[in-house]
Amino acid sequence: MTINEGPGATDWDAAAAAFDDEPDHGLRDPDVRAAWAGRLREWLPPASGAVLDLGCGTGSLALLAAEHGHRVTGVDLAPGMVARAREKLAGHAAEVLLGDAALPPVGERRFDAVLARHVLWTLPDPEAALRHWRTLLRPGGRLILIEGVWGRESPVGLPMSRLTKALTPLAHHLHSERLSADARLWGGQVDDERYALVATWPTAPPRHREVVDVHLILRRDDEVLLARRAGTGYGDGLWNLPSGHVEDDEDVRAALLRETREEIAVDLAPEDVRAELVMQHRGPSGAPRTGWFFAAEHRAERAPVNAEPDKCAELAWHPLGALPKDMVAYCRAGLAAWRAGEQFVLHWQHDGESVAYDDERTAEPVPLAPARAGGVHHVELWVPDLAAAEASWGWLLGELGHVPHQRWEHGRSWRREGTYVVLERSPDLREGRHDRRRPGLNHLAFHVAGRAHLDRLVAVAPARGWTLLFPERHPHAGGEGQYAAYLEDGQGYEVELVAD
Repeated sequence: MTINEGPGATDWDAAAAAFDDEPDHGLRDPDVRAAWAGRLREWLPPASGAVLDLGCGTGSLALLAAEHGHRVTGVDLAPGMVARAREKLAGHAAEVLLGDAALPPVGERRFDAVLARHVLWTLPDPEAALRHWRTLLRPGGRLILIEGVWGRESPVGLPMSRLTKALTPLAHHLHSERLSADARLWGGQVDDERYALVATWPTAPPRHREVVDVHLILRRDDEVLLARRAGTGYGDGLWNLPSGHVEDDEDVRAALLRETREEIAVDLAPEDVRAELVMQHRGPSGAPRTGWFFAAEHRAERAPVNAEPDKCAELAWHPLGALPKDMVAYCRAGLAAWRAGEQFVLHWQHDGESVAYDDERTAEPVPLAPARAGGVHHVELWVPDLAAAEASWGWLLGELGHVPHQRWEHGRSWRREGTYVVLERSPDLREGRHDRRRPGLNHLAFHVAGRAHLDRLVAVAPARGWTLLFPERHPHAGGEGQYAAYLEDGQGYEVELVAD
């Protein structure tokens, strides 16, 4: 069973038989054993408690902890190591489990101390393992790491500086000890780097705090702008919305406008964006965070460019109905919830899931808003010419913030929040042009975000198949107290656009 990969990979299962021959593994020499017992007495909690020994090997340190009065759970991935550890710990308050040290199979149990000696360097993502191990500790618990760097020509291991950097934002207090000079621990002199780090946490958990993210859904008709991450250390190579974090003394909208300028060099005004979705998210082995998703419309005069090539490999437009598979799961879940018309959702990933979207394993967003009982579910219009209706209505609904929802042989639909509009050329349709003056539907009315947006829609509408009604009274055809436009498409359907 090979644990670490590469030229120096070790088959730890095969190594189990001779593992205890090393002085610091088997602790057969009384002086070596006493040296480790003294160190563990200093590092472990003074009172008897639950200790988790990860990558426990043949159980030598676990046995010392048990002899100090602790209840010990050992975990190792090599069956040969587990068998020998169980023999060594027989008769003590201890158990040894077969499993991965990075994600130990301990369920919801929590421990007073987590111990790992010469384990982190074998794991593919030591920082992720540390974040997960932190969650296995009770308040006031401590994490005890014994690591080093071995070899001169091709050294392996983890330098103390790397683990110190990873633990500093997690721990309440961090204590370090150089161990190389203590020959008693190793059964002789050593000349490489060996050390211990003991991270402790306060007895009362700190007040919960979360990072707040902002995401831009920049739309161009039925497409959305995505950026491919690069050089960030998180989700590199995956597609993501332009996004960032809220900074101190900054509201979420101001953060969105700033991040948009910094990332894609687009200057948006506050009235250009609208909040569409709030999603609390937890990534695999990560802390919860809250994301605000804002939508804005693309305009030719403010084309996006890659303003941060050190963090973004490329920008590209993608159809909302055919998003790429290689996306950050967080972003993909947000877009899925937005397209479904949700406003408040949870997206909770579990340890072991992928940062990248996986259509079989990625958790689905969970809506939080109550059912919209009594509200309008959808409006369906039967049209004589589906292609013409799609061209005119598709443009207008897109401008009003609706997104493509469904597509089938005889119809199309666009959705905004919990309501959608259907255009259908039904086989049961009776021939003839729609007459808004006959009994039945006269017109649909929509809110528009301000007079400037309404004026822009009216200017572009003729090129999109719409005619302005009552031009002599525009924009007050509905009365002096209302700023609105009345439009009719080529098939006789009327809409009213009311400026908020």
